[in-house]
Amino acid sequence: MDIQELGWNDFFAALFDPYARAERVPARVIKQDRDRSIVACEAGELGAVVTGRFRHMAAGRSGYPAVGDWVAVEELGGGRAAIHAVLERRSAFVRKAAGDSTEAQVVAANIDTVFLVTGLDGDYNLRRVERYLTAAWDSGAAPVVVLNKADLRTDLEGIVAKVEAVALGTPVAALSALDGSGLEALAPFLPAGRTVALLGSSGAGKSTLVNRLLGEERQLTGPVRAGDCRGRHMTSRRELIRLPGGALLIDTPGMRELQLWAEEEESLGRTFDDIERLAPACRFSDCRHGDEPGCSVRSAVESGLIEAGRLASFLKQREELERLAVKRDARSRRQAEKAFGRKIAAVMKDVKLRKPGL
Repeated sequence: MDIQELGWNDFFAALFDPYARAERVPARVIKQDRDRSIVACEAGELGAVVTGRFRHMAAGRSGYPAVGDWVAVEELGGGRAAIHAVLERRSAFVRKAAGDSTEAQVVAANIDTVFLVTGLDGDYNLRRVERYLTAAWDSGAAPVVVLNKADLRTDLEGIVAKVEAVALGTPVAALSALDGSGLEALAPFLPAGRTVALLGSSGAGKSTLVNRLLGEERQLTGPVRAGDCRGRHMTSRRELIRLPGGALLIDTPGMRELQLWAEEEESLGRTFDDIERLAPACRFSDCRHGDEPGCSVRSAVESGLIEAGRLASFLKQREELERLAVKRDARSRRQAEKAFGRKIAAVMKDVKLRKPGL
């Protein structure tokens, strides 16, 4: 297998140099299922697990291999490999892990483009599009909004215009994965060697779109519920698939909810650039766009320049990210305190060993 076809380039080759000297082999994670990975390298596909040393050194869940990662592996024979390191990521789509823990979960790594898929049935929601855009901008990849199930709408032109109004320059493609109409709009984003992540809620039609792009029925598809047009998780694990034209597509299970994990303030600003551009005209430099007098953003809402729902979406995301930042800071302090405590304990133990009788 030629790893160049998997997206290997000079950037990763330079990062891999120290591992090459240790006789490791470069491989890309193409499937992920709990603690087990399937990696692709020159020797073919291998089942891989991380080493005990890796587990000890990994900094949280986000440090573990994710689909799209380039890793340094040791071939063990019998179709097995051990993962010794994850190379630095050029980009990563990250969300907050489910539950109360303040941890990041990497959904897809080293991606060039993110297809944000939404169905034009009951799945259609402008506020969800905005949320996905914030996460996409934070990933370092370029987003494309994909409006699937266009065959269900008679008002398609108006729907596209509304999405373009919140996507602010992000490409918007309307298509039907079911009958293939409009699929040509995705071609410019799928050149050979490029990696595209397919993201969206369950029932948006991602599996059908993958099958259409592959030209074969590879991914399982299923019906959506009549009440809310949500589907079952037909895709149960993340997987990197090579398309006939040479592009690399990362398919992911549908998300019931996308909890943000944006580390860059600019990510929210890029999604809501219209609001950010109005903010400097507010009377107060620290205006929160709430009840403060002289708020230019509120004036824009009152005049109809900005939709009230869009401002509410901005305020909700900002509050969510601010709460997350506070939790992350607290978690970092706790980790630093624990590390300092372990260091002190180690020093005291060493002192006792050097001075018998203490």
